[in-house]
Amino acid sequence: MLQQTYERLSFLKPEDIFVSTNTQYAEIVKNQLPNLAADHLIIEPAMRDTGPSICFAANHLVQLGFGNEVMAIVYADHLIQKTEEFKNALLFTVAHIEKTNALSVIAVRAKYPNPNLGYIKIGKNIEENENGLEIYELDRFVEKPDMETAKKFLTSYRYLWNTGLYVWKARTILDQFEKFAPQIYDEIVMKNNYAAAQKISIDYAVMEKIENKMVHVIPADFGWNDIGNWAALHEELAARDTQNISRGNQINLETEGSVVLGDSGRLIVTYGVKDMVIIDMPDTLLVMPKEKAGNVKKIIEEIKNQKKENFL
Repeated sequence: MLQQTYERLSFLKPEDIFVSTNTQYAEIVKNQLPNLAADHLIIEPAMRDTGPSICFAANHLVQLGFGNEVMAIVYADHLIQKTEEFKNALLFTVAHIEKTNALSVIAVRAKYPNPNLGYIKIGKNIEENENGLEIYELDRFVEKPDMETAKKFLTSYRYLWNTGLYVWKARTILDQFEKFAPQIYDEIVMKNNYAAAQKISIDYAVMEKIENKMVHVIPADFGWNDIGNWAALHEELAARDTQNISRGNQINLETEGSVVLGDSGRLIVTYGVKDMVIIDMPDTLLVMPKEKAGNVKKIIEEIKNQKKENFL
């Protein structure tokens, strides 16, 4: 998916593409993207979530003299099936920012009720082009809803999936960190102490604090999904809701809608199981309802609390 993401941006010049990653994955990135220039790899010294990560990357670009350039946050774990539509939406957004200096996010129409994603409610229409792309003011960010609320969102064209595909000028977003997330700005920009920055998402740290009219939303359709959890993987790979996604040595009886992956060599037998995630690794077994797949961070935090990081 990292390689696919890089190739998806092939309409850009190679010198305009930077990859931000953690020290843990730097060598993997170098191996997977051998043509990436060494000075275009931004290596985060610690894992601090998307807030500090984006601040770190923006500051890096500003230090290189790219403060007035538009930067887009494109994630390596996103599935994008319509690459031409993605390109058009991104270039349209970039042109808009060059004119307005707004902070923008490319969002997508919800295809089904999804309680594992955050949503964006759009406000008044600002602009549209001949290709049908539109720009709206932000009304508000919406936390991950329960299933019933997600179903209501599906019937309203004003609620979109929040992709996290943010587009802005590097200097502009850095200014927002200084204003709304001063602790992060101070530790990263002023003290060069990344590991001490608050661990927080970009939405909580900055975006939900900015005046709504300063944030512009571009709805688009480019076959997007965030393959950030096992439920999303099932949504994309299964031909129907009841189909199982399975790998490894297993027997599944009266089992449907589940993800069952085995990498330990042991025989996995399921009976009467529905909509579950079962991941069997050599030293760890994960069992959870598929609807809880978006809460993996809680599991990781508890494993760390119990000093069992060697199982991660």
